[in-house]
Amino acid sequence: MSSEVIKRTSELAAPGTLPTLQIRPPSGWLSLDLKEIWGYRELLYFLVWRDLKVRYKQTVLGAMWAIAQPLFTTLIFTLFFGKMIGVGSDGVPYPIFAYAGILPWTYFVGAISGTSNSLVGSAHLIDKVYFPRLILPLAALGNGLVDLAVAFLFLVGMLFYYQVALTWSILMLPVLVLLTSCLSLGIGLLASALNVHYRDVGRLLPFVLQLGMYATPIIYPLSRVPEQWRWLIKLNPMTGVIANYRAALFGQQFDWASLAVTAGVASIILTSALFVFRRVEAKFADII
Repeated sequence: MSSEVIKRTSELAAPGTLPTLQIRPPSGWLSLDLKEIWGYRELLYFLVWRDLKVRYKQTVLGAMWAIAQPLFTTLIFTLFFGKMIGVGSDGVPYPIFAYAGILPWTYFVGAISGTSNSLVGSAHLIDKVYFPRLILPLAALGNGLVDLAVAFLFLVGMLFYYQVALTWSILMLPVLVLLTSCLSLGIGLLASALNVHYRDVGRLLPFVLQLGMYATPIIYPLSRVPEQWRWLIKLNPMTGVIANYRAALFGQQFDWASLAVTAGVASIILTSALFVFRRVEAKFADII
């Protein structure tokens, strides 16, 4: 029902009766009503706040859990890949090199997982109340952004600890976060629409994302990939995010080619996902 445009008519069927509601299907190729979504911004804020409270309720560490996951992953990677195996890090201390790659990847995976399960997890709202269904994936994305901001504070502390001098390149970080958000939202929207029909998607997606981590230069730098295979790694849209995320933090040269791939893939996936989501949105309440 979220893809319909509900319009209150001014004509009354009979004197003294209430105005009727006309439910019309979406028109146009994309039919993304940003004005309607903006009108439900308070609901978006409430859903983000509700999910954060539920997630950290009755926990000892609270929001520090947003730091714990990338931090402990960094410690494990540093021990096995940095110390025992000796994977290079392009002249940057391996702990901060690993954390700078794990941080955006954790946000990417968490945002996809949250958005893909947002519809199924809110079935009690979908079949009872009307609101733009896109609000639910956006709320899940907002939760991930909050965790990213908290975990980034620890990264700032690591930069000072390892005496990494910041440059103007750091201004590129908001662009990289935006690209990551668009990419994860696009994938999450497609997965959420499919997950309503086929619950196998919710089980398959974490496995695929886990495999994708090893196809992304997180544990290792892109320079360690053989030249003949480097083009294949760059087809992975998260390669451009991770590589340029580190470039922005460490004052290195940006990889504009991989960043262009990321922007192109993110645009295509997000546009296609919005189109598919809006077209099947009206059936969510009946199926879920």
